[in-house]
Amino acid sequence: MTEDLAGNALPDAAHHEGGFRPMSELIDATKNADITRGGPHYGAFIEEVRKLMDRARLSCPSDELALETIGVLKQLNDRLDAAVVDEWSAPTWTRADLPARGNITIPPYVIDKASKDGVEARITFRTFHLGGNAAAHGGQVVVGFDDLLGMAAALYAGDVTRTASLTVDYRSITPLNKELSLRTWAERRDGRKVYVRATLHDGDRLCAEANGLFIVLKPGQP
Repeated sequence: MTEDLAGNALPDAAHHEGGFRPMSELIDATKNADITRGGPHYGAFIEEVRKLMDRARLSCPSDELALETIGVLKQLNDRLDAAVVDEWSAPTWTRADLPARGNITIPPYVIDKASKDGVEARITFRTFHLGGNAAAHGGQVVVGFDDLLGMAAALYAGDVTRTASLTVDYRSITPLNKELSLRTWAERRDGRKVYVRATLHDGDRLCAEANGLFIVLKPGQP
C-alpha cells in the first residue's frame, strides 16, 4: 500500500470540534497509523464476525440450533458490552493493516494505491452481501463505492468531505467471494464541491460505475 499524502493517523474528538474524522489523516498506513488498537488479535476477531455474518445470511436453523445460538450470542453480547468504547477510541478506521480498516460494515477491501490522483483497491463482496442469484446486492456495491469515493475526494481536496450525491450504474453482475478491482478518482473541484468517479471490474468486465459529488466540510461542521 502506498500513500502520497501523509498525516496524523490518530485523530480524536477535537478534530473539527468532534464533528467528523478526517479521512486524509487516516490513510497513512505505512508510517504513522496505529495498528495496535484492539490488540494483535483484532483482525482475527473481525474475520470471525464476518464469518458469522456470512453464515447467518444463508442459515435455516432448526428450533434447537436457533435456541442454542441465541443463548450463545446473548452471552457473547453481554461479554462484549464491557469492551464497548466511544467512536474516537474504537479500532475501526485506525487499523490500516486490516481489510477496510477493520470496519465490518463495509465489504472488505485492500488498498493498493492512494494519492491525490485516486485510489486503487481490491474489494470482495462476501456471502453476507448477497442480493440474489449469487450476485452482490446493489446496495452493498454502493457502500463500497461510497467509502472509497470519499477517500479519493478527501485526498484530492486535502480536507474532510461528506457525500452529497452518488449515482451508480450497474453494467453486469457483481460476483460474490471473488476479489474485484475498484478504482476511484476526483475529476475536479469547484469551491467546496468535489466531483468524483469510480469503476468496479471483474477482470476486464465492468460490473458497475459511479459518479458522485462530495462537499468539503467547514470547520466544526458535522
